[in-house]
Order: sequence, then structure tokens, then C-alpha cells
Amino acid sequence: MKLPAGLQKVIEQFEKLPGIGPKSAQRLGFYLLHVPETELEKMGTAFIELKKNTVLCKLCHNVSEADVCLICSDEQRDKTVMCVVEQPMDLLAIEKSDNFKGLYHVLHGAISPLNNIGPEQLFLLDLKDRITSGNIHELILATNSTMEGEATAMFLKKMINDLEITSLRVSRIGLGLPAGADIEYADETTLSRALAGRGEY
Repeated sequence: MKLPAGLQKVIEQFEKLPGIGPKSAQRLGFYLLHVPETELEKMGTAFIELKKNTVLCKLCHNVSEADVCLICSDEQRDKTVMCVVEQPMDLLAIEKSDNFKGLYHVLHGAISPLNNIGPEQLFLLDLKDRITSGNIHELILATNSTMEGEATAMFLKKMINDLEITSLRVSRIGLGLPAGADIEYADETTLSRALAGRGEY
């Protein structure tokens, strides 16, 4: 069955989104047919304004409405501790935990030679300037526990070691079993990290 051109275009656009397959795209397209036109206009305006009104913070590269994001401009944050994450969504997840009150540095990806992503394609090298300012006493490497995330963490560790800043402590987030998980279903890497990162009880 041939769909109306307008509907087909919408479905094709949805299919370009991550995690949306052809069936989900069709469902969303047909759903929007029943949404009032005023709501569709609001939605369209929100999409347009997303690009117009969103920039990257010039300090940490988090998404922001201003040149300096709310976290970097917050005087209550601990300016001596910085957490390095791969994506803004990782930053959001850490913020939701409400356990970290320092600064961030968002890389916007991880080193992946197979995908032609090297340090130059990420916000890795400008991290040097922030570290050498002398204000940072601890750098927390919170990249993912994937092969790419580990490669990025190792690159950062070497880069920092080469700077020879004796006052800077480099730490890695604890990696292991998630809360509520059964040991029998955990893979070997997760279990070995959980054992290596064990603490007093």
C-alpha cells in the first residue's frame, strides 16, 4: 500500500533517529495524524528552536543556552574536581545521582580507530588547558567501560602523566555489579572489576 507523500516523508525522518525502526516510525507517523494541528506546530517550533537556541559551553562542552553553561557558572560547585564524560547524557545521569558537585568536561565521543575517531575529533586536547590552569586537584575519568571508553581513559591517563603535574590526582569511576543484579548473570569482565574494586564492609 502506498502511503500519502506527507506521511511517508515523516516516517522516513523518524527512521533516521537512533533506536527507531520502520515499525516504530510508522506508529509515530500515524499517531501524529491524530494530534491537533496546534500541537504539531508547537512541536515543529520546539525542533527548530532546539538548534537555534542550543550551543556548546565554551568551557566544558556541555549543551547550553549560553556560552558558559549553568554548571560552569555556578559558584557553589567544587572547582578543584573535574569529571570527564563521553556525552552530555552521561553528565545528566551523574547529575541525577546528586553525588557529584564538581565540574565536568564532555568529550562528545570516545576514541575509536575503526570509526576513524581519534583525539582530534573529540574535545580531548583542550582538556590540557583546563588541567594546567592549576585549579584542578582531581580528575575523574568517567568514560564508559566499553573498549572505546577504556582506550579513551588510557589516552587521557598517558596525556596527564606526560604533563607531570604532581598535585593532580587521576581516578577512574568504580566499575562492577549494578545494584539489584544477580552474580550468576554477570559477565567475566564485570565480575573481575567488581572484585578488584571491592571495599570494606
